[in-house]
Amino acid sequence: MIRSELVKWIIICFLFAGCREKESIPRPRAYPRVEYPEKEYREFSTAECPFSFEYPVYADTINKKEACWFDLEIKSFNAKIHCSYHPISSRADYEDFVKDAYDIADRINYRANYMEETPFKNDNAVGGIILEWTGPAASPIHFFLTDTTQHFFKAALYFNAEVQPDSLAPITEFIKKDIQHMISTFRWEP
Repeated sequence: MIRSELVKWIIICFLFAGCREKESIPRPRAYPRVEYPEKEYREFSTAECPFSFEYPVYADTINKKEACWFDLEIKSFNAKIHCSYHPISSRADYEDFVKDAYDIADRINYRANYMEETPFKNDNAVGGIILEWTGPAASPIHFFLTDTTQHFFKAALYFNAEVQPDSLAPITEFIKKDIQHMISTFRWEP
């Protein structure tokens, strides 16, 4: 009988010991919820630049010192699309601009996991190449537009943050749709 009473008390002690509150372990930091704005566009067109296109209303235009060099700043995503235009005066100019675009791509590709190159031509007879990277790339999307004889437009998406491809991927996909809209509405002005 004493033995059974002892076993009962030992079991009760183990139950109470097992009911202690567990130590809390801090959880990893979560990424903030991103609020995506409605897709709406306005036209970019200036007398100084021989092109026009539509860009998101939630982007601000920041002009640079040179004509037709500007940023489309998307403050809510801490991102910028750096844009630059170069007139082509010779075949050598065109080849230099394309080489420069691919030199930059090679530097980005050094850290990235994968690069995809997609040629395109929109309904306004504007052609070009879209370059996209996955992995820890400094810039996930670059593109250039040209008619190969007179005009060369180059743009690149950059985030003002440390590269964390997994956390930036949804935002990159959202902005990618805006870039695709820019490209599809891009036209050379006479």
